Amino acid sequence: MKKHDASIVICDHPQAEGRLAKLPFGAIWQRLYREAKARGPVSILSARVTADALPMVVALAKASSSAFERLSLAARIWKELSPAPGAKVLVSTQGLEETHSAAMLEALTAAALAATAPMPVIKSKPAKLPEPPQLTLNGDGPDIDSELSIAIDRGNHLARWLTTLPPNVLHTASYRKALRDLAKREGWAFSFLDERALKRLNAGAFLAVTRANEHRDAGIVRLRYRAGGSDRKKLALVGKGICFDTGGINLKPHKSMYQMHEDMQGSAVAVGTLLALTRLKVPYDIDCWLAITENQIGPNAFRPQEVVRAANGVTIQVAHSDAEGRMVLADTLAIASREKPDLIVDFATLTGSCVTALTERYAGAFTNRPEFHSAIETAGRESGERVWPFPMDEDFDSDLESSIADILHCTPDSKGDHILAARFLNRFVPAEIPWIHLDLATSNRSGGLAHVPTDFTGFGVRYMAQLLLEQDLLGAGRVKRSRKE
Repeated sequence: MKKHDASIVICDHPQAEGRLAKLPFGAIWQRLYREAKARGPVSILSARVTADALPMVVALAKASSSAFERLSLAARIWKELSPAPGAKVLVSTQGLEETHSAAMLEALTAAALAATAPMPVIKSKPAKLPEPPQLTLNGDGPDIDSELSIAIDRGNHLARWLTTLPPNVLHTASYRKALRDLAKREGWAFSFLDERALKRLNAGAFLAVTRANEHRDAGIVRLRYRAGGSDRKKLALVGKGICFDTGGINLKPHKSMYQMHEDMQGSAVAVGTLLALTRLKVPYDIDCWLAITENQIGPNAFRPQEVVRAANGVTIQVAHSDAEGRMVLADTLAIASREKPDLIVDFATLTGSCVTALTERYAGAFTNRPEFHSAIETAGRESGERVWPFPMDEDFDSDLESSIADILHCTPDSKGDHILAARFLNRFVPAEIPWIHLDLATSNRSGGLAHVPTDFTGFGVRYMAQLLLEQDLLGAGRVKRSRKE
């Protein structure tokens, strides 16, 4: 038998005592379980039962647990085990029904990959990169799709890595260069609409936000993945990439500004999703549009009550300069729509209202296709990256009526701002193009979320894999994949 450094066993919770008896040193595990149960509910036991035995974690899992609960349990298991870098870990299930066994093994794989993915560290003494674990999976069900798990993890890791970088390291110029280098590595076509090109496209909303920038490096990056063949579906991914957000004229208070280098996480999730789908060789074309700029303060900063014209001709009355995300997304959505994709999905850390409504546990979803609501919610439930669809009825538009322009940018108060922001963006997507807007209230949560242990979560990559590959929202046909261990 292959030597291992540690072991994880996942047992059926309702049959815990009987299953524990079948483990090596079963009597000891039963005693530990009874002692822990006397103190309260038990989900994890850990011990090294003899000096020469493997460190071992036993987890008790319920078949009724949701994907989010499985991922959260998996993160706790991995943290409890805390194996050494590069450790060989045997992961097995005992007494679980086949689909539950496979689901728990997939959750453990996702948690192990997320926990050991290196994050940027800028210290005088270089940090040693962690070695990924070597997992041996042994369950009662079908083999998990390890290629899918790895592809999702790579996309999530990229999103978290980019978001973690300080604003003097990842700024408009360096971000563009990093994306160009990534495009070369992954075989994507790369193009960039700079401020001159955006001026020719009459992208006045985007250019209003860029006016106060010290450097003229802002613009829209376009990355293109082509599947090959003919008559392919077309997906557009759009991401908000504000590399630093001061709030502009309506300056943020210092506590609100502390983490504003993360305001580009929507773009990071978009490109992370593109990376995951590329690694999975999906059979449709993808255009990834990243709105990259900063929202700075200065004599040229755009001001409340200005009226600007977007690329689709809609005039906008500015209300608050800290609602810059919807300004850059307006033009980016309008420009992306000209390619007539079959589906547009945009990602943005857009509103505090969405966090107030959902906390950081759920992302908010909005769509111009109400019939998508079931698939949108199901994809969140099945992936463990939970999403809640909000209403977006036309009567909300009355709050955005302007006496001087076609639309008011936002309202002076924050009542329902997540809904009004979606209604605003709706003006820049033609009605014939299906569109989903994800307001990433989940982007930053202290201690992480589900299987992701870092505060910046990279939320959305796993969700999109479920939405596109399992829910098949694009209508491209489910991708048939062989299951591998």
